Amino acid sequence: MVKAFIVLTSWLLGYYGIKHLPLTIAGPINASRPVIVLVGALLIFSERLNLLQWIGIALGFWSLYFISRIGSKEGFSLKHSRWLWMSLGATFMGAVSALYDKYLLKHYEPLEVQAWYSFYQFIIMGITIAIMLRTTKNHTKFQWRWTIPCISLFLTIADIAYFYSLSIDGSMISVISMIRRGSVIVSFLYGVMALHEKNVKMKLIDLSVLLVGLVCLVLGSR
Repeated sequence: MVKAFIVLTSWLLGYYGIKHLPLTIAGPINASRPVIVLVGALLIFSERLNLLQWIGIALGFWSLYFISRIGSKEGFSLKHSRWLWMSLGATFMGAVSALYDKYLLKHYEPLEVQAWYSFYQFIIMGITIAIMLRTTKNHTKFQWRWTIPCISLFLTIADIAYFYSLSIDGSMISVISMIRRGSVIVSFLYGVMALHEKNVKMKLIDLSVLLVGLVCLVLGSR
């Protein structure tokens, strides 16, 4: 149940961020999650950092600062944009979720975690939606689309693979989290090619710095 609450908090914050922010800003912010995860792994699971890993962390935090500067040019500054803060909050809660996953999978099988957290998620999200529909006057009207169940299908497959990888002896949450965040390339390309978002060159520089930081973290964790 705790896992479900953490994930849903991250999703709600993240979805509001994605709704109101350019994808080429929201994506790199979310991709900085492994940096927070690695810091948590250092403090909680007593993992030790080498020089490459420290360089990766430094580049990750620099990337966050840089993307906030780019966002301010498009009207999304940390001082005035709650959507930017929501996206950052979603990233932080996602990192908390990843660290909690490592703890859970020391005590439970991957499918147990997957099944129970999905069950509680269904209940909690159902209650949340019911409350929002009753209290929000100008909410967006729900429209059914065939793509909705595809989200559940792809997410479930990805989670099964992710939980199984965490359950393997010797696996490191910091490394696995880094590999997962490589998905930012897909969302970034979609934002550029399909949504035609602005300041692409500057955002590409930021994404490149972030990816170099992630590569440093992976190489330093081998």
